[in-house]
Order: sequence, then structure tokens, then C-alpha cells
Amino acid sequence: MNATRTGKALRQSEVSQLYRSKLVSLETAAEFIQSNSRVFVSGNAATPTPLLEALAARKDELQNVELVHVLQLGPDPFLAPEMEGHFRRRSLFVGPADREAVNTGRADYVPISLHQVPWLFKRGVLPLDFALVQVSPPDEFGFVSLGVEIIAAKAAVESARKVIALVNPQMPRTLGDTFIHVSKFAAFVEVDMPLPILPRDPFGEVEAQIGKYVADLIDDGCTLQMGIGAIPDAVLANLQGRQDLGIHTEMISDGVMEALERGLVTGIKKTLLPGKVVGTFVLGSERLYRFVHNNPLFEMRPADWVNNPFNVARNDKMIAINSALEVDLTGQVCADSIGTRIYSGFGGQLDFIRGAAASNGGKPIIALPSTSKQGTLSRIVPLLKPGAGVVTTRADVHYVVTEYGVAELFGKSLRERAQALIEIAHPNFREELAKAAFERGLFPKSYPGSTTA
Repeated sequence: MNATRTGKALRQSEVSQLYRSKLVSLETAAEFIQSNSRVFVSGNAATPTPLLEALAARKDELQNVELVHVLQLGPDPFLAPEMEGHFRRRSLFVGPADREAVNTGRADYVPISLHQVPWLFKRGVLPLDFALVQVSPPDEFGFVSLGVEIIAAKAAVESARKVIALVNPQMPRTLGDTFIHVSKFAAFVEVDMPLPILPRDPFGEVEAQIGKYVADLIDDGCTLQMGIGAIPDAVLANLQGRQDLGIHTEMISDGVMEALERGLVTGIKKTLLPGKVVGTFVLGSERLYRFVHNNPLFEMRPADWVNNPFNVARNDKMIAINSALEVDLTGQVCADSIGTRIYSGFGGQLDFIRGAAASNGGKPIIALPSTSKQGTLSRIVPLLKPGAGVVTTRADVHYVVTEYGVAELFGKSLRERAQALIEIAHPNFREELAKAAFERGLFPKSYPGSTTA
């Protein structure tokens, strides 16, 4: 016997019967969705693409359906011009699929820190009619796992009037607060398809140097948060010799898996869930998805727990490593937009920056190359571009790292910040930045520091 979330006890034979009674085709599943409704769609590697395609095929039958999601991967059938009036996206984190639509007014963007996303559904700010998710097959007790995407999917499933799931045997059964009983679902569609993978590009000399500077800020026993990309990979490559590192992060990546395999990460010094690798979503290679399957090292939880700055701060020596599109001379960090053009979203940057700052011995770090556009533009700038959003305020920034060094800003005045940031800017732009700082009134005279590397 086992209990459902409604308290009703079911025998295992009854669980199997209940599950099978809810199996439907993609077309039938799509027919649950009604006009004038709000639909949550799980994202990242759990994007339920076949369900979305089946739903898009019903466009002539539906009006004013809002799709709420974090980052979506794969082709987007809802952004074609003929979908206007039928479907509209409300994006909580913008990606390549919906970036153009958001910036041309055909889709909406909600600026929000990731730990607050589940609150939208739990607190009824965005009441949900339906939720579309992708899950692992049910176990013998009737529980499916949300697998590689927890973030806000748990809150959405528990808040929506009706929940429809793709059941995919290639979805890993991750452990933690990931399980939903089959009795909660209105319908299941069985598929067998590989999850999206995220290719990795090798890091270059610039990222390697940034990685060295960041690694110098990391001691034995620190707990790390980092994303995916060249800089996190370069940081991990420079941590050889460190002992007993821990992981409490938003995203579980191939780099995390490799750090475990190299023995860099044991988690035994963690002060919150020692021994556990904590995350809220998994994105990477097929090998990574196999690695997290039924792996008790991993504790997957919703974003309002993982990314909650209070919980982040419960990890002593918490190191948060995040990036930016540009940083101005006072320390303001733009990470979600290029001027007025929305590029991505808040994600968990501010969650972890503030959590690490409050941690005993913690260090919040912004790491970025000093230039973009093949060295023609400085990413340390006098002023953020007009219309650019500030994701991390200058009051929250402690460390900024480029390939030219580390600027420690905590406790520094505006003048001292400008000086420190100019010193880690690319040498080709330092004189220009110093002049801008003088004209802005940050320097009383000429630039008081060196303009050489």
C-alpha cells in the first residue's frame, strides 16, 4: 500500500491501473487546453516539445492561451506570425527561441529572480489552469520524478488545475524534492526520446586567465555555485589540489560531474546538507543525464529553496561565480539586456550573489572577459548602455574578475571602485575610462592609478 498526496492509500496494482487509465495520445492531451487559459511549460532539457507541437496544431481552435515558462530549448512552434492572437509567451528567462519575439513585442518578459519564480504560482500571482511537464516513468509506488528540471515545475504541478506529462524513459530519475504521484496528473503521454544536450566549447587563453584568478579566491572546503560555459570550466580546471569542495548551485553541469570524478568535490565540509550536491536543474551531455539518474549524491530541490539567499548563506565559505554583459565604473552589473534589448534574464545571479555575501567566509564574484566583439568593445564601461537593466546593484558587488586581475569593491567608495575597475580593464581602454571617470566627477584630478597591465 502507498499513500497519494490526497491521503488515499493505493495498492501497487491499483497504482499501475491508475497510471494506465490516464495514458492518452499527444492529440488527446493537447485537447485538454482551452481558450483564455494560462499554461505553465517546463523548460531547459525537460521542455515537452511533442506536447507543444501538438498544441500548436490546434491554433485555429484556440484563442488567448498564455504560455508561462523559464528557458525553453528546441524549436518554438508558437512564434510564427500566424500564432498571434492564439498563443502568447510570458517568459521568465529569455533564450534564443523567444528573444526576437520579446524584443518586437510579440512575447512578454518578466524580470524576476529565480528563487521567486515558484512564488508566482504558490501565491496565486499567476494562477495556472494547466501545466505541461516531462517526467520519468512512475516507480512501483506510483511516483514520477521531475528529473532534470525542478525550478518551478513542482510549484506549477501543485498549483495548476490540470497537469499533463510526457513520460520519457530517457528522463533520469533524480532524487530530492522531485517526486509527484500519478494521482496528481490528468493525463500522460508516453514518448521515448533523447533529452536536449548542451554542447561545450573549449575555453581560450582569456578564460584560462580568468579561471586562474577566480581559483585563487577559492580555498579548501568552499562550496561553489557556477553556471555553464568557458569561464566555469576554466575555474574548475585551475582547482587541482583543492580539497573537500562542495556544490550548492542552480545548475548541475558536466563540469560538476567532472569535479566529482576528479575528487575535487566531496561535500564533507558543507554546513548545509553535507555530502550532497545540491541543484535545481540539470543541463549538459547524455553522460551527465545518466550520471544523475538514481544517484544519491544529488539533492534536487525547487528554486525557492535552492536559490533562496537565506539557504545559500547557510553554506559557510560559499563562492558564487556569475558573469555579466557589462559592468560600469561604479560596479553596477548588467546581465540580462544589451541596452533596451532583452537578452536573457535575472536567473539566479542576485540570489547567489546576496547569499554568498551573507555566508560566513563567502565570496560573491562577477567574472567576465574585459572586452567583446573581438576586442573592439570594453565590457568595463563608464556608464551602462541607455535602457540597460541592473541585475546586481553596486551595493551587492564584492569581486569583479577579468583576465587582467581582481577588483575587490566591497567597502570601496565610488572613486576607489572606478580606480580598481579601470586597473582590470583592457589596457587599450584604460585611458578612455579614466577620462570618462574624471568627466563624471569620480576622480578629482587625473586618473590616480597605473594604465599599464
